[in-house]
Amino acid sequence: MTQSSLTNSEPIREYHYLQPSTFWSIRQGFPKSLSFLLIAVSLIVPLLLWAVVSSLGWVSPIFLPSPALVFQAGLKMFTEDNLALDVLVSSGRVLAGFLAAAVIGVPMGLAMGTFYSLDSLFAPLVGTVRYMPVTAFVPLIVIWLGLGEPSKILIIMLGVVLYNAIMVADAVKFIPHEMINVAYTLGATRRNVVFKVIIPAAFPSVLDTLRVNISGAWNFLVIAELVAAQNGLGFKIIQAQRFLQTEKVLFCIALIGVIGVVIDYGLKSLSQKLTPWADQIRH
Repeated sequence: MTQSSLTNSEPIREYHYLQPSTFWSIRQGFPKSLSFLLIAVSLIVPLLLWAVVSSLGWVSPIFLPSPALVFQAGLKMFTEDNLALDVLVSSGRVLAGFLAAAVIGVPMGLAMGTFYSLDSLFAPLVGTVRYMPVTAFVPLIVIWLGLGEPSKILIIMLGVVLYNAIMVADAVKFIPHEMINVAYTLGATRRNVVFKVIIPAAFPSVLDTLRVNISGAWNFLVIAELVAAQNGLGFKIIQAQRFLQTEKVLFCIALIGVIGVVIDYGLKSLSQKLTPWADQIRH
């Protein structure tokens, strides 16, 4: 068979070029102007739908008051019901519980991800307890710690601490073994590997874990403030619910959402400043 016949018998390859796309680009640059536009749409459209449904009377105001009524109720709560104090009290409880969960959960996760021995020791306990509802422990917590602030902080801490541990442990386990082996080849001790390889490599993931799980701390706030609370956003929600003051309930929920968004963007900005080398991994 001649060379020309071999060449002619080969199938012709067709090359398909990916068409450029701004909206559907995968992990590539995206215009900030379009990003801001989409953010505005995601916020404005639900508000417009809410306003239309409430103004047309499709749903009773007892169940869905208008955005204007909710905003007026919020202003009244700030001026007459001292809602600012409730915001500070709830923020303090969430901060205390979340810091306790970070102090306990992050080192536990680092230990579980680093040492198979400690993973075998803690993983069965963590894997079992994290499926137990925190609300089931509330009566025991009240018996053990009473009705004061420590019980509320403990409820928030229990709701977050094990998720911190598991997520940090998984982040450590994804560190390439090559990094550890190179450190040993260069003469590093186990202590050097832990403090100069594993912890720096896992640090961006630890910050992301804390940023994600702080939302869980706010979710457990309402449960915590069921325990004989006299103030706080969760207390306000429960109190308004008893008197069917839906506009106050919605405003407090929205306020928690706004606080959460501010905290999330603040932690994200802090994480980018502390670990700029991890931006490509995050984005």
